[in-house]
Amino acid sequence: MDRYSRTVAFLRVLLPLSALAILATLFLLSRSQDQVAVIPFSEADVSARTKGQQVTRPVFSGTTTKGEEIIVTADSARPGNDTTPGDADNLSARLKLAGGQLIKLRSDAGSLNPVGDIATFEGNVRIETSTGLVVLTEMMNTALDDIEGNTPGTVTGSGPMGDFTAGNMEFSAKSGEGDVHMLFKNGVKLIYDPKQSER
Repeated sequence: MDRYSRTVAFLRVLLPLSALAILATLFLLSRSQDQVAVIPFSEADVSARTKGQQVTRPVFSGTTTKGEEIIVTADSARPGNDTTPGDADNLSARLKLAGGQLIKLRSDAGSLNPVGDIATFEGNVRIETSTGLVVLTEMMNTALDDIEGNTPGTVTGSGPMGDFTAGNMEFSAKSGEGDVHMLFKNGVKLIYDPKQSER
């Protein structure tokens, strides 16, 4: 047998053995790594979610008898029971009136009571209207079946006439088919700004 034939015969044995050694090394290395899948939630999130039922990004929508649209959303919500309404985080609402005007509400938290047709906004409540009115308060109750609501406590805000404070506020349709009006009561103070009213 010449030198060339011996080299070929030697490589026929060496190359398959080298391939087997490489494959065995790959399998051994892959087994040594941690095979536990990482859950994309922190332990606090998992603990909070397993304590009770929770809905992420819930949406409640409806239409009043006059055709006005009501849409309420939240980051998360938990169901209530016979005595306690369900609560929600980062509650917001969009009320579209029949004439095209908008009222937007937002708060840190709140609760929904579909049986009583009431939504309560709590904590840093902000009310904005498409007419340029901005109202801030700590709590507001609104209907889920109509465009109406009230604040039990004081409100501050600004609008086309200037800055104001009041003991509380109510909004609703003045008559069965009229536009929605906001009524400020109990010690209303207005700082009139003619420049704002001209805008």
